[in-house]
Amino acid sequence: MVGKTVTGVTIRQLQIFREVLRAGSERHAAKILKITQPAVSQQIRQLELEVDLALFARENNRLVPTDRAWDLLRSVEGALQSVDRIERSMAALRNEEAGSLSLAAPGVFCLNAIPRAIQAVRKSNPLSFQIRSGSHQLIAEQVLNGRADLGVSRLPLDERAFEWAPAATARNVCLFQAGHRLAAKEVITPEDIIDEALVDIEPQFAAHQMNINALRYRGVEPDLAVEYDANSHDVGFVAAGVGISIINSLIAREYRQFGLEFRPFEPGAIYHYVVFWQRGRQLTIGMRQTVDELLGAFAAT
Repeated sequence: MVGKTVTGVTIRQLQIFREVLRAGSERHAAKILKITQPAVSQQIRQLELEVDLALFARENNRLVPTDRAWDLLRSVEGALQSVDRIERSMAALRNEEAGSLSLAAPGVFCLNAIPRAIQAVRKSNPLSFQIRSGSHQLIAEQVLNGRADLGVSRLPLDERAFEWAPAATARNVCLFQAGHRLAAKEVITPEDIIDEALVDIEPQFAAHQMNINALRYRGVEPDLAVEYDANSHDVGFVAAGVGISIINSLIAREYRQFGLEFRPFEPGAIYHYVVFWQRGRQLTIGMRQTVDELLGAFAAT
């Protein structure tokens, strides 16, 4: 979208200016914007002429932002974010006309909840879906940047950037093969798993620290049989009898077809999952329908 202010500065010039500051160079900005570097340079020069300010110092063929550049960005960022939302809403309308919707979510939910929701949507609406996965941080970035129309994640999320609908509350559980000795327990504690091999998420995740520290607090060094970096990578190892896993109840219910069992694990944590979208975005008919079916699918797990 290109419009003009009373000074002759265009929205496009400001968007390119913002991307140069974010990317740190004209070359990187050009790559992100999918235009040529000379085009970026030309727009920056025109912007400086229009505002009559030196926004960058030229050093060794590099643009070094001045303090005035950052001041200008702060003053126009709110307006640019509004333009971004409008452009993404228009893109969503085009997508709906084209019959497509993009959903970002942890891959583990593609085992049951998301396929059931999409099946329900497609009974009355022939939408095609693009599924994007990744960490919770990456999922939030995909929705914020418009690469995904909707997201599934857990709180906290930045309420200044997103709106959401509560989907499910989950608690820590211990996952194991059917008939395992732990099935006799109503609640499993660290003392109960001292002699068990663990299939555990990697150390950079908070859940890993909680699980491992619970054992080390009792003077036991855990037997880590397998470490994984994304939920759903654990289920095959648990099903094969390699070890047990400490996950949360919503994820455990995604594994129902594997015939595994799980019990509450204490001490544990509570997780609040949501379906979310950009704050201020008008949901299309397909988006609203998808949100409703996702909420129903998670409630049924």
